[in-house]
Parts: sequence; C-alpha cells; structure tokens
Amino acid sequence: MKKLNKIIIDYSLFEKYGEDYLSMNLIIPIYEDDMYIKVAICKESKLLDIESKFNKLVSYSEYTKEEIQFFLLNLELRKKLTKLSLKVIYSNLNDNFLELFFNELISFCIKIRSSDLHFESNEEFTIVRLRIDGRMKKFFIFKKELFRFLSSYIKLISNLDITQTRIPMDSRFSLNVSEKKYDFRVSTMPTVSGESIVLRILDKTNIEKNLNNLGFNESLLNEFKNIINLAQGLVLVAGPTGSGKTTTLYSLLKELNSEDKKIITVEDPVEYKIEDITQISINSKIGLNFELVLKNILRQDPDVIFIGEIRDKFSLDIALQASLTGHLVIATIHSNSALQTITRLIDLNADTFLLSTTLKYILSQRLVINYCKKCQGNGCSHCNFTKFYDRSCIAELLKVDEKISSMIFTKSSLIQIEKYLKTINYKTILEDGIEKVNNGITSIEEIYKVL
Repeated sequence: MKKLNKIIIDYSLFEKYGEDYLSMNLIIPIYEDDMYIKVAICKESKLLDIESKFNKLVSYSEYTKEEIQFFLLNLELRKKLTKLSLKVIYSNLNDNFLELFFNELISFCIKIRSSDLHFESNEEFTIVRLRIDGRMKKFFIFKKELFRFLSSYIKLISNLDITQTRIPMDSRFSLNVSEKKYDFRVSTMPTVSGESIVLRILDKTNIEKNLNNLGFNESLLNEFKNIINLAQGLVLVAGPTGSGKTTTLYSLLKELNSEDKKIITVEDPVEYKIEDITQISINSKIGLNFELVLKNILRQDPDVIFIGEIRDKFSLDIALQASLTGHLVIATIHSNSALQTITRLIDLNADTFLLSTTLKYILSQRLVINYCKKCQGNGCSHCNFTKFYDRSCIAELLKVDEKISSMIFTKSSLIQIEKYLKTINYKTILEDGIEKVNNGITSIEEIYKVL
C-alpha cells in the first residue's frame, strides 16, 4: 500500500469542499481535475454522501486510520505552509514568503518538541522530517523546487557559502521564537539526489531538568547523592548516542556547581552554557583538540572535570591520572552496559591499578518512550496519533565497592563480577525497564528495542 506521506496533498481542496465535513468523515482530498477527484480514506471513513458532495467521479485510495488522522491534524498550518511554499517558488524573490515559511515551520517544530529538523531533496519532492522523542517522522512534502530556496536561506542565516552544495558544511544560528531565544546547529551534506540539511534545535529546557525528574528509580537517585559528595574519583555515564547522557551529566554538574568548586568541561561542541562553569568547546579546525586541552587542563586548577567522551587511551589516561590526584572526573563512554564498560576500559589498555583505585561509579542508561497519558496509548492529537509522548530513563548504577575494585585489579571475568552482583541484589537496566512496563509507563517491545 502506498504511503500517504509520499503524496503531495492539495490542501486548497479543504477550503473548497469544507474542512469540517472532511475531518469529521475522515476523508482527505488529494487532487482533482475537471472530471475526477482522488481521495484518501480508511475503513472508518463515512462515505454515504461523498459522490454528491464532490459532484465528480471519485477515485479512492485506502490508508490506515492513524495515517488519515495524522494528516488531518494541524490543517491550518498545512494549508498555510503549502500556500507559502508555492509563493516562494513562483513569486518575486524580494517578497518575504520564504522567511515566513521558515519561521512558521520552526515555530511548529518547537511547539511539538522536535529535537531535529531534516530537509531532504529527491527526484520528486522536498521532504521535511522531524525527530520527536527520538523517533523520526515524515511531516510535510512540498514541490521539489522549494528545496533550493530553503537551502540558500538556511546557509545565508548560518553564514555558510550559499553556492556550495558539493561538500559537507556545518554552522550555527539563533532565532527568537515566541519571545524566547533558540540556538540551532546546522549540518549540510551532498547526496546522490541533491542535498540533506539537518537542523538540531538546542532547547535549554533539556538542561533545566534536574536529577529528580529524569525518570530514575528511587534507589538510584539516593545513590546519586553519594556521587555529589565525592571529592575525587572517576564517574562514567555509558550508553549509545541519543541515550540521554548529556542531559543526565548536565543535571549532575548543576548539582555539583557551587562557589567553592572550579568545574571545567571539555565538549565537542558545547551545546548549552551553564552559569559559573568553565566550558571549553573543541575546535579541531584551529588545533584546539581533545589532546591539547586535556594536556593542559590540570594547570587550570579544577576541582571537577567533565570530559565529553572517553574515546581513546590518551583521554582515559588523563581521566585516571586526574582522578588519582584529587579531582572528580565525570565522563561519557560508548558501552552497552555498566559491566561491559569495565571491559571497554581494559580494552583501551587502562592501567588496572589506577582503574581499580579511581573508578567509583558507572551509570548505564537508555531513553524509552512513554505511553501518552492523554489517551493511554490509543493515539490522539496530543501524541500525533503515535500513542507515545515524552521519554524517561531506564538505568543501572554500578557502585565500585572494594570487592569489585579488587576484581578489576585482578582482571576477573565479567561472569565472576556478575555472580557477585547477584549476591548484593544489583538491579540491572533490564529489570528497571520491566518495572516501568509493569507500572504502565512504556511497552515491553520498547524495552527490548532500546536494549
């Protein structure tokens, strides 16, 4: 069955044939000519008087109810964007239709909590996809000709070369939306069918969260208090890209932040500024790389060091040395679990004495989508008929006690460490996820998907 999100819908037909009638009866007119009108329907559509309503020969295409409901959502915006897109393509360039189109689209993205906005071109269309709660969804399709205007406009406001489409470029820009300033990270990439442009929306709402509202279980939160009181040592947060590590770490840094502590972060890049914390943004283009910064960071006399990522033996050695000499070091690492993090560190040729002495905690986490509270997972306008809204953390927190420290030093196998953890009732990330399923927060399919 052909997807409705692969067709350009003529939204002017809603005004012609009555928006209320079409929405109420779950009917979407796609296009018409002098004799025919093509409509999208689902099994639940009411078609009793449809022929007389259109007074034309009707051609039907059937889709799922959720698809029909999704494309009937935000009709006013869809009509407005369609009109503006056509004006951009066919009107005088001196008019501000392009700016209006772009601002309307950005405002909508922020309203529905989109983290990323993807503009893609292919042989037929300009496609707009949005990522919400970690999931990508195709929201809009416009004429192919629109893309070159959008590409030029985005590059212009990002101070990029508007004539360049053959190499990747990246930049940033800021925009005021509803009297609030938002920062956007821009990435352009040449593709076989044109170009892909991705905007990352840097919403400070994420870093305004604290540890208490990230969805962690109570026992894990209580253990976090011990991390906050640490004077030295190494704390690692493990998980793949998009698992919420940055939000958790920023929340932890805010808890650690005080007048009597010098906190320095090394990030690639700095996305959010935290008051009273010294943040360093890696810039390899000018030689300001991880190695150079980490070599010199201890001369800044920090109490707490946040390293964006332990990516190689050099960054690990610096982290271990710093945490041994009276500093609290917090860092992220790509690993599937707290236990596998230990293996990853040993694979990076960590000195097992230093590791066993300095490693204090490993937090492994993932983000899972929550059932929509408005419809309890049935699908509604609040969740764009996806049945899910917002995300929460599932996690495990491994405290490196004397026994585990000794096992790290002697390079004990993961099976041996796992056997010990069972004797102290260690709660795994899977068990935490199943608890959230039992509490009706998310689905078992989602837990297995992210793990």
